[in-house]
Amino acid sequence: MRKHPLITDQYYHIYNRGVDKRDIFMNKEDLSRFVLCIKEFNTAKPIGSIKSNLRIKTEIHRLKNEDKLLVSIVCYCFNPNHFHFIIKQEIEGGISEFFKRLLGGYTTYFNKVHNRNGSLFQGRFKSALIEDEAYFLKIRPYVNTNYLVHNIPHEKSHLILSSCQEYDNLNFNLVSKKEAINLLEFYGTNKNFKSECLKVVCMAREERGQMMVNEEDFII
Repeated sequence: MRKHPLITDQYYHIYNRGVDKRDIFMNKEDLSRFVLCIKEFNTAKPIGSIKSNLRIKTEIHRLKNEDKLLVSIVCYCFNPNHFHFIIKQEIEGGISEFFKRLLGGYTTYFNKVHNRNGSLFQGRFKSALIEDEAYFLKIRPYVNTNYLVHNIPHEKSHLILSSCQEYDNLNFNLVSKKEAINLLEFYGTNKNFKSECLKVVCMAREERGQMMVNEEDFII
């Protein structure tokens, strides 16, 4: 049981990594499947497998306006061996249900495709309530460009996906448009947000004794 309950309308930093620090994405197809799981499982309505869900919805939109989301995503970063989200819980139990579906469904897919058994992730997902402004100011840029905090090998760069691309292009896919508008209203422009991300990443890397990064490093 969690030390603190997950509260509706509150924001959380959610993260986890592969068991034994193993990679959770082996190729672009795995990463695409993880994204599909996020889209399909983020609904309060009961859902079966992704395959059956897509079959049912062949002639209709993925989510109707009256459908309720479990969570709203503010920022995210998927690295080869771990992930980060900043998420707002939209309904009671929304975060727990969303990640039960996401991590369980993706593990089933991954094990089948890569001919393995057992857990893929290191226990239950970790959560931290974002309860003060100072933490919120730091954690949004940190998660948005988390891949720059780590020295991820160039040959694995295709296994990175981050919300920084959505904020750069102002084309929101996984990120909630409402949450994105709120974030950008605070920073003024997406360029200001990007500059703040660079500052936070440089501070994080300095704390680890790593080399600094520059704006060109944002390109994946």
